[in-house]
Amino acid sequence: MDLNDWKNGGGYLKYGSHTVFYRDDGQGDVLICIHGFPTASWDWHKLWPDLITRFRVVAPDMLGFGFSDKPNEDVYSIDYQATLHETLLRCLEIKQAYILAQDYGDTITQELLARYEDRKKNNLPGFEIKGICFLNGGLFPEKHQPLMIQKLLMSPFGAIVSKLISESTFKRGFTAMFGPDTKPTEREVDNYWKLLVYNNGISASHKIIRYLEERKKFRTRWVGAMQTTKVPLRLVNGMFAPTTGTAMAERYSELIPNADVVALHNIGHYPQIEAHERVLNALLEFLEKIADRQ
Repeated sequence: MDLNDWKNGGGYLKYGSHTVFYRDDGQGDVLICIHGFPTASWDWHKLWPDLITRFRVVAPDMLGFGFSDKPNEDVYSIDYQATLHETLLRCLEIKQAYILAQDYGDTITQELLARYEDRKKNNLPGFEIKGICFLNGGLFPEKHQPLMIQKLLMSPFGAIVSKLISESTFKRGFTAMFGPDTKPTEREVDNYWKLLVYNNGISASHKIIRYLEERKKFRTRWVGAMQTTKVPLRLVNGMFAPTTGTAMAERYSELIPNADVVALHNIGHYPQIEAHERVLNALLEFLEKIADRQ
């Protein structure tokens, strides 16, 4: 499958005054795949053929990403993106699902989990989360090591910095996030650059990156939900990732009760791209464990 096939196989959701791209394929139990920053649902394309033979898989491009609208507005809060997912699920009449998430998607998932726990506590309706498999992400902001480009985008000069990001700068930084033996091909990096600049998306980078501050602001809510939930959790972590590697996995083991961690050594920040077969096996094993408990 190439990038055009991915786009042509998707659909669109009207969310407020904006349009959101998503994929919805397969049959069976629902698996929601939530991508990271600065990528898109294309993150899951290597896993897709295997996943859709087992599940109904739903994967949107969030606002500001991929083939979705990228408005020059302040619509990029975690709260707004989480509501986007709930809106999509409601439109697709999905009442329960598993979640596979990475990076920025981990943060969205933390908010979705906190909302789910709030609904249960107050006996309110809403979709049920049956299990969550996290991939590399800043689950604990105190252990996240932001890149220099992220710091610059967060600075008062972020709007200028976003306009100055060149193709070569992006490709060099993106490639550095991968493991030593699992670097992306030139074509793979080209595709991610195309997704980033589609609809002038690169100009929104300094607005989206504010989620790093939200992680700190809502840490108690989001980490607390992970610590108290009965929803089964697993972390599949590329240990070589410069921002979310060993330290993040160790923190997860320290803070999450009965921590379930699958360590992928020599794999970087994008295990779904670098080691998709290992991620698939870890995910399926996790879901089988959940099924055995029920």
